[in-house]
Amino acid sequence: MKKGTMLLVAVLFLLFGATKVLSQEKSAAISVKASELNNGVVILTVVREGKEYELQCNQGTSNCTQLKSGKYQMVELPKNMGMYDCRDVQIFADGANPAVDKKIGEYCLTDK
Repeated sequence: MKKGTMLLVAVLFLLFGATKVLSQEKSAAISVKASELNNGVVILTVVREGKEYELQCNQGTSNCTQLKSGKYQMVELPKNMGMYDCRDVQIFADGANPAVDKKIGEYCLTDK
C-alpha cells in the first residue's frame, strides 16, 4: 500500500512540476520564410508578430531540422533550459499543443 501511495505522490509531483515549467514558456505563431545550411549550421529566417528573427541549430544534432516554409508554433523556453546557451526555442506544428505534442526541432533564437 505504501508503494502505491508513494508512486501516486511522485506522479503528481512530476505533473505539477511540468505544469510549472510549461507555464513559464512563451508560445507564439511564426512563419518560416527561408531556410539555409551554412558550414553545418541550419539557419531559418522566421517572422513573429511582424518582426524577423533567425533560428539556428547545429546540423546533425537530434533536434535540428531544416524546416520548410510555412506556419509553425514556437515556444520560448525559460532561461537556462534547453540544448543551447542562448534564447532556446522549440518548434511545433501549427496548432499543436506543446504540452503533449512532439516538437519538430530545437533552436537558438537571435534577432535579425
